[in-house]
Amino acid sequence: MFSPEALSDDAFLGGRVQLLQPRAGFRAAMDAVLLAAACPARAGQSVFELGCGVGVASLCLGVRVPGLLLAGLELQADYADLARQNAARCGVPLAVFEGDLAAPPSALRARSFDHVLANPPFFSHPGSAAADPGRETAQREATPLAVWVATGMRRLASGGHLTMILRADRLPDALAALGQGAGDVMVRPIAARAGHPAGRVLILIRKGGRGGFRLLAPFIMHAAPYHLRDGEDLTDAARAILRDGAALEWQP
Repeated sequence: MFSPEALSDDAFLGGRVQLLQPRAGFRAAMDAVLLAAACPARAGQSVFELGCGVGVASLCLGVRVPGLLLAGLELQADYADLARQNAARCGVPLAVFEGDLAAPPSALRARSFDHVLANPPFFSHPGSAAADPGRETAQREATPLAVWVATGMRRLASGGHLTMILRADRLPDALAALGQGAGDVMVRPIAARAGHPAGRVLILIRKGGRGGFRLLAPFIMHAAPYHLRDGEDLTDAARAILRDGAALEWQP
């Protein structure tokens, strides 16, 4: 359990979402907001987040689309507790379960969802461990990416969507993990600036879809061609998502 002194009170979506996060642990930021913006959920649908942390992605989505049935699964009990606190602060119902996504609690194995969200750990290889155990657990892959994909697809209802954000170099691994039940796969690269390589990718997969693979135009975060000065220089589209809570478009 985190002490009050160990927490920061952070604003997302231009202050529409105010959440507690550990100062020294894993801290969600832009990627979680982009993941929430990329989920094409509609009011009345159900959404399940794998590895929900303190609830940033789920709660940003819940504020953007009121009336969702939100659930999350988190391995670390202290982060799961913060997610519950944050949901109460935001006034957004979020059922948070504790457990390992490789062996979800029985209450989740009996359910299916219209949407599944996932922001898997970025680091898939051994390296210098983070000083904070919570940060290390959130960032270093212990459960293979293929299990994240398989668990997400298994929890989807027919026709449901899996939305993921990954480092760009993990895209081949994610696509290789898809079975025959996945279709209508769209990938949206995310580049810091026009002409720069993509550092992240957003993936949208439809369970039971019959469409093929589509690689969409990159989503550009910053307006200037290179870093000119300190301060924000977001593109209009990026500002609309990060500050105003807009949805990310999946139109090819």
